Amino acid sequence: MNSSSKTTFQLHDLKTGYRLQRRDIVLSANLEATLTGGELTCLLGPNGAGKSTLLRTMARFQPALDGEVQLFGQPLESYTAEKLARRVGVVLTDKLPSSSLRAEELVSMGRMPYTGFWGTLTADDRQAVDEALDMVGMTAFRRRRLATLSDGEQQKLMIAKALAQQTPVILLDEPVAFLDFPSKVEILTLLRRLAREQGKAILLSIHDLELALQTADRLWLLDAEGHLSQGTPKELAQNGSLDFFFKGHGLEFDKHTMQYTLTNS
Repeated sequence: MNSSSKTTFQLHDLKTGYRLQRRDIVLSANLEATLTGGELTCLLGPNGAGKSTLLRTMARFQPALDGEVQLFGQPLESYTAEKLARRVGVVLTDKLPSSSLRAEELVSMGRMPYTGFWGTLTADDRQAVDEALDMVGMTAFRRRRLATLSDGEQQKLMIAKALAQQTPVILLDEPVAFLDFPSKVEILTLLRRLAREQGKAILLSIHDLELALQTADRLWLLDAEGHLSQGTPKELAQNGSLDFFFKGHGLEFDKHTMQYTLTNS
């Protein structure tokens, strides 16, 4: 498969932010980027740079201030809600729908684009749920209520819900923010495997630079001024795009080993 056939999202001169009392509050501008199937892409940047706003704009949860977002070569706004839900799965940091739900009930909600809110699950729907639970290693927990599960287990179920949706693209906002380190590694390794084995385009925002450098196929970097750089971790290390993460923080970055250490003060 050539790279053009794997292109999912394309950002063209995109400006993101929000409108407040008829005034645009711009968080990022002039964004140009491409999201590709079969790759795990990590979105990095300082607090307030607009990472969550960018993801919400790509999910069409809020409008762009200017520019264009294309999905499979078509303007994002041209999709009906149903068609968009069959192409893009979204995992936000919102609270779970109800802690009394069972695990399989939460994952089954990923089938709503096909069944409707009150739809009855068909045999195909149930198979999709079973496969999603298996992919994240949560089959044995299917009857457990969410309140009895750890944060990491709940996060796996949210990913399973997106997998049950059977979309070629998954967007995730800080999916490992509140997990312990082993759980972070497990979730990121899982997402990378799913991207590569199933050809999905997976974009997630993350604060942990070291984990992103070790697991991501590509990086999107939003700097404090809202400008976006993209490339492989090695490309961005070599051209200096990663430098702003370390300046003034007592850290030294080795572009060859892709590791950073504390400098002696």
